[in-house]
Amino acid sequence: MKSLLYLAAAMLLSQITNAQVTDKKEVNMQNKEVIRKLYEEAMNKRNLALIPELISAAYDGPDFKQVVTGLTNAFPDAQWKVKDVVAEGNKVVVFQQFQGTHRGTFQHIPATGRRVASNGIVAYELKDGKVIHSETLTDRLGFLQELGVLPRDINGNPDNIVFIDKFTVPATAVNEFLERVKINRDLIKTLPGFIKDAAYSYTDADGKLVFVTTAVWTNKAVFEQARETVQAAYKKEGFDMPEMLKRLGITIDRGVYKELLGQ
Repeated sequence: MKSLLYLAAAMLLSQITNAQVTDKKEVNMQNKEVIRKLYEEAMNKRNLALIPELISAAYDGPDFKQVVTGLTNAFPDAQWKVKDVVAEGNKVVVFQQFQGTHRGTFQHIPATGRRVASNGIVAYELKDGKVIHSETLTDRLGFLQELGVLPRDINGNPDNIVFIDKFTVPATAVNEFLERVKINRDLIKTLPGFIKDAAYSYTDADGKLVFVTTAVWTNKAVFEQARETVQAAYKKEGFDMPEMLKRLGITIDRGVYKELLGQ
């Protein structure tokens, strides 16, 4: 009799364990399906109307729709490639790669026209079939390097040189001046040896715009070649930089500098 009781108990325990395993597998599959739908339908196919179905109103992160829209506005061909998915209980971890072409301003970075492919890992937490929390780890450094915002060699190079212009611009000349600056900056970004550039400005006590531009080049030789290319472009366009500066009353302080490393 005792043996039969032990056997019955063992069978019942086995059934309960199997049911628990089955339930756990079903939960994992259901949660993975939510994430699959989020990537394939909502994000990659731009069906953002699905987001309330997939992201909980209790989600504690930034507005998910705004995040996706911000990326797709800047990278119109954006796609999120899911490389692997691991699910355990209420957690789903996605190994992803973001791909796209930078056609619009993203986080104050003007369009570069460059193609990026950035790897990342996102851990999602779900409750009742919807995402309530997420944590993202991306290769931010590699992303900025692919955009050309940061150099590939983050430690710099002793051969690099920096071309710095400081302009003082009367208020009446600001619009024409800034239009010309944009043309020039767009041009130098296409030239061999260009690493990165930046611009800074403030308005002085007299209401004049003080505008500083910097451009980093790999070495002096490529910089000189770039300068010749720019002058040739000016000539072809019929543009006279000294004449414009004089006509608009703009003063300029210009210099070529070496990068100091480890200082």
